[in-house]
Amino acid sequence: MRFPWLNRFFDAFSHDIGIDLGTANTLIYVKGYGIVIVEPSIVAVNKKTGRIVAIGHDAKQMVGRTPAHLEIIRPLVDGVISNFEVTEEILAYFIKKVGQLGTRKFFRPRVVIGVPSGITNVEIRAVRDAAKNAGARLVHVIEEPMAAAIGIRLPIHNPVGSMIVDIGGGTTDIAVISLSGIVRSKNLRIAGDRFDKDIISYVRDEFKILLGEKTAEEAKVAIGSVWKQATPLEATIRGRDLVTGLPKEVIITDSDIQEAIAVSVSNLVESIKEVLETTPPEVTSDIMHKGLVLVGGGALFQGIKTLLEDELKIPVTIADDPLTAVVRGMGIILERFEDHRDILVPDDDRLPPN
Repeated sequence: MRFPWLNRFFDAFSHDIGIDLGTANTLIYVKGYGIVIVEPSIVAVNKKTGRIVAIGHDAKQMVGRTPAHLEIIRPLVDGVISNFEVTEEILAYFIKKVGQLGTRKFFRPRVVIGVPSGITNVEIRAVRDAAKNAGARLVHVIEEPMAAAIGIRLPIHNPVGSMIVDIGGGTTDIAVISLSGIVRSKNLRIAGDRFDKDIISYVRDEFKILLGEKTAEEAKVAIGSVWKQATPLEATIRGRDLVTGLPKEVIITDSDIQEAIAVSVSNLVESIKEVLETTPPEVTSDIMHKGLVLVGGGALFQGIKTLLEDELKIPVTIADDPLTAVVRGMGIILERFEDHRDILVPDDDRLPPN
C-alpha cells in the first residue's frame, strides 16, 4: 500500500487473523485473543439445493451417517484447495465468527494463511483468492514449515541449520531451515489421512470387516503406534462384516495398527533421509547436533520419536502442543509483523507465472 498511515488506520479497526487451513482441521489465531477456533475442515452440503447445512464440528458428526440428499465434502485434499467455492464458504464462516469477538471491528481483516511447502504458484493464488473472496482485506501467505518453526521458537534467523517435520492430516512437510529461508524441503502425501486408509484396508483384509473413516481415525488416535510398546494397547472397533453383511465387533491391538501403517511409515522415514542426504554438509552438521523437531498430529503417534532416532541416528524432539505449532507461528508473525515480512511468500505481482 502506498500510504503506510492508511494501512495502520485499517489495522486499528480490523482483526489480524492467522489461519492454519489444514486438510483435517482449521485453526485460527486472532491478534490479542490467541487461538479462538479449532474445527474440522469439513462441510455438509444439501445436494438438492446446493446449500451448506453444516460446517466444522457439526459436519464432522455427520460423517458416515448422512442420508442420500446430504454430501460430506472435504474442500482441501493433500493440503491444497480442491473445491474453491466450498473453501470460500468455510473461510467466510470462520472470519464471520472472528468478527463477533470483543469490540466490533469495522473493516475487513488482515490475514496470514499457511500453505504446504513446494506447492505451485497457481495453488498459492487460489489460497489468496479464496481468502479475499471470503472477506479478507489483505492476505499474506507463509509456508507451513516456516510458520511451525517460528511457533516452536527455532532460531530460524540465525546461520544455524534446523530441521522440522510436520506430519499433518493430508501431507507431511519436511524442511531444513537456515537464515530465514528453507534450504531443502519435501512435501509428501503420507500423513494422517493415509494412515486412516491403511487401517481400513488392513482391517478389511485381516478381519473381513469394513470400517468407516471415523472409526479408523478413532482407533488410530486411541492406540496408534509405530514402535512396539511395553504394555500392549487394545481398542474395540465396529464395522460391517463383509461375509454376512451384518454388524460385527472385534478387538485390535497397537501391533495391528503398527503393521497396517508400516509401509507408509517406512516411506516417510525414507523421505526424511532423502532430504538429509541433499542438505549441505555444514547444515547437516548442525542437524546432527541439534536433531529434528516433530510437529503436527502425527507427532503424537506412540513410538514415533524412538523409531526416528533409531532410523536416522540423530536426536528427535516432539514439540510442545504440536497440533498448534503452525498457527502459533502465525500469531507471532502477526504480533511482530515487520520482523517477519521477509519470510512471507511474495505477493501475486512478484510471483512468476506458473
